[in-house]
Amino acid sequence: MTHNRRLLIIDDEENMRHMLSVVTSNAGYQVTIAENGEQALATQKKSPFDFILCDLKMPKMDGLHFLKALGTDPPRPIIIMMSAYASIDDAVEAMKAGAYDFITKPFKNAEILLVLEKARDHLALHEENVRLKARVKELQGVSCFEEIIAHSKEMESLLQLTEKVAKYDTTVLINGESGTGKELIAKGIHQNSTRKDKDFIAINCGSIPENLLESEFFGYVKGAFTGADRDRKGLFEEADSGTLFLDEIGELPLSLQVKLLRVLQENEIRPVGSVKTKKINVRVITATAKDLEQEVKAGRFREDLFYRLNVLTLKLPPLRERKDDIPYLCTHFLSRLNQKMGLKIKEVSPEAMTQLLSQEWKGNIRELKNSLERAAILADTDVILAKDLSDPRDPRTATQQIKDILGTYSLKKAKKIIEEKMITQALEASNGNKSMAARMLEISYPSLLAKIKEYLEEEADTSEL
Repeated sequence: MTHNRRLLIIDDEENMRHMLSVVTSNAGYQVTIAENGEQALATQKKSPFDFILCDLKMPKMDGLHFLKALGTDPPRPIIIMMSAYASIDDAVEAMKAGAYDFITKPFKNAEILLVLEKARDHLALHEENVRLKARVKELQGVSCFEEIIAHSKEMESLLQLTEKVAKYDTTVLINGESGTGKELIAKGIHQNSTRKDKDFIAINCGSIPENLLESEFFGYVKGAFTGADRDRKGLFEEADSGTLFLDEIGELPLSLQVKLLRVLQENEIRPVGSVKTKKINVRVITATAKDLEQEVKAGRFREDLFYRLNVLTLKLPPLRERKDDIPYLCTHFLSRLNQKMGLKIKEVSPEAMTQLLSQEWKGNIRELKNSLERAAILADTDVILAKDLSDPRDPRTATQQIKDILGTYSLKKAKKIIEEKMITQALEASNGNKSMAARMLEISYPSLLAKIKEYLEEEADTSEL
């Protein structure tokens, strides 16, 4: 909206000030005028403007000196420089000093309005980015779930439930697709519990060979097996008084499921090779991307263990079902990337954001984070554009583009579609002259007639169906 946007016009020529004032006022801007940089500086200090149109060559204080005197303290207006005598060096110096754009006089009314429209879009994007950053900080201030960005109703409801669950020392099962942030939720539960000052230990049950799982979980005593030259604590003992997070619990072999059930019921472990048990006080949080009920029916997961773990279930929605969170996640991840990699990415362009919102995100938040990291590295400016998001190394990108254009993967069908399109375009370009169209297509006149007849007959057959 331009109606509430304040514009300052600085030019020493009265006719230029009048013309720009009329054109921009009619476009909905609230216009103020100044004859030189000194006058404009005083006016800007009294009441800041959204946009400034500033001439380069002026008496008393020219445009470049005005730019430098204006400083960089926020709120800084978007400044567009104008000049009839500008050189490339002048334009470069103005841009270095903080000008958003540079336009050469004389210009048409439509040109100046177009430049202002681009500046308005830029300002709107900046304001949205500021709002998102403020909201991200607000979201990070909720309880101890600083790492979890949740603006959508689905996630806000889940976090409210998680915050309640954290206060009670009960077993929690977190269910969700890969990359949805199950470990972050587990950490949040730990940090929001009475165990927050103790250890939080996470282990992926699918990442450890089956023959090592028991000793990893429960530890071992010296001499228990070849190479056991000393006693060693297991994960349960390491997490004593704290929280143990067992990720991908559905990958746990049946032989160990029995022993885990006993630990949860008796609160005691027996290290490998020992005849004695040890009492432990551990809160266990588990997570899985599998449907454990289906695993139970298939005989791959013990029913009694499932019910012991399933005291309270938190289901994390996939990113495609919480797309309201994507702009906030982008702001959060870009801030982290800037700190981690020394980048200066300010925001995601509207076109790029539209692209992000339209994706399915099978890899969920992890995939979004990786895409943004790749785009931030490839970006040529401080704004991520739509072109920065595509991965030229991914063969699926090109394949999907071809599929989208032609509507098929079939080479036979694709050849016909391309031929028909080329013939149609050649006939349009030649105003229906078939001889000329045949020469343009580099085929014989009879071949062109045969193809036209073939495609017309196919269309007729299709229309009768």
